[in-house]
Amino acid sequence: MCPLDTDGKEGNGLNPKSIGVFDSGLGGLTAVRQLRRLMPSENIIYFGDTARVPYGNRSRETLLQYARQDLRFLRTFNLKAVVIACGTVSTNCLETLREESCWPITGVVEPAVERAAAVTRSGKIGLVATRASVASGAYERAFRRADPALEVHALACPLFVPLVEEGRYRPGDVVIETVAREYLTPLVEAGVDTLVLGCTHYPLLSEVIGGVMGPGVTLVDVGAEAARACRDLLAAGDALAERETGLAQFYTSDRAVNFQRLAALFLGEEEPVEQVDIFQY
Repeated sequence: MCPLDTDGKEGNGLNPKSIGVFDSGLGGLTAVRQLRRLMPSENIIYFGDTARVPYGNRSRETLLQYARQDLRFLRTFNLKAVVIACGTVSTNCLETLREESCWPITGVVEPAVERAAAVTRSGKIGLVATRASVASGAYERAFRRADPALEVHALACPLFVPLVEEGRYRPGDVVIETVAREYLTPLVEAGVDTLVLGCTHYPLLSEVIGGVMGPGVTLVDVGAEAARACRDLLAAGDALAERETGLAQFYTSDRAVNFQRLAALFLGEEEPVEQVDIFQY
């Protein structure tokens, strides 16, 4: 891994390094929103691979191929750190990508596990994620390292991502509410008091999920925790930007107009989006 480049602060704008972020689609924008809130001075480059969403049902070999292409695209920019805002890639490919990368990479697993282990009262923790994330066992291994006494209940929720990508995430939507109730009832019955939203798409479902789980259950947003971990990493390396306001650029592998329309739901505002041919990387 290349060390953080701290040869001169970024306050003069002469070396505007950026934080690169990628996800299978729109979900990673929840992490971008947190990054901008925590570090408004940072430049951010976001790539959403909407042409190949969802990643959650892919093999590890395919996930590595996609993630390497995503990183090769981000490598065309002047980066200082990367956030993998995709739970599936974080659980299946993180260590390999870290070994191959020249920048410090933050995934979503360890920060979320640390948070959940800290806030649970009963020691019963739920996890909802994609099929590939659950099958990897990465969260369970991380929880065992954090505290072997924790009782973890993991469930795959494969319909959540495509429904969010279609804008079906609002309370009162009979489709998403029916699906959420079907998925989450076993966790309610298990008595978990903390639930890790193990995919960055899922925070848009917080109201729906919270309605099923009840007010006594703490929801842990993996994107928000990854953003905090990235901030702490940059601060420890004395690599935080000092400019007044950072810029954000957004790229997608499918039609930009579709991405732009839904991205406003995640970011709270519309942003210009450019389509790129990810297959050339």
